[in-house]
Amino acid sequence: MARKSFNEKLNNSKDLPKIEFIGYDNKMAKRYGCGHMLIAAPIEYDEVMKRISKGKLITSDEIRAYLAKKHNADFTCQLTAGIFINIAANASQERENLGDKDLTPYWRTLKKHGELNEKYPGGIEQQRILLEMEGHEVITKGKRHFVIDYEKALYELK
Repeated sequence: MARKSFNEKLNNSKDLPKIEFIGYDNKMAKRYGCGHMLIAAPIEYDEVMKRISKGKLITSDEIRAYLAKKHNADFTCQLTAGIFINIAANASQERENLGDKDLTPYWRTLKKHGELNEKYPGGIEQQRILLEMEGHEVITKGKRHFVIDYEKALYELK
């Protein structure tokens, strides 16, 4: 069987979104907390990421909080959020490689504390270049890379 493209993965929501209750006796509670946890569809992350305009930034934590609120959940699954954000980034790169102009500006979505995402297409170097072209300054701390004063450029989700 042929491997699915990132765009096929992005547009295959299966039974998502869904909300799971995580109780105190659940192994996941230690890691994520207790309450109603949203597992959003991959396309929902892509839709939010597409809203971030040039010069603006967002973090994966802010997207997760927005989607949890939208679905009346207490929090969003961190693991699937990371996977689906990377699927959105790679799907955009696939579309660009095919000459499609409907791109997701994935480089504007940062990890916690304004950190760049090494799993994006082209890795840290490509994300750094794209961010610097939009006027952001990137610094290196050890092996990690961050946008300076990223908070000042945060997009406000409504």
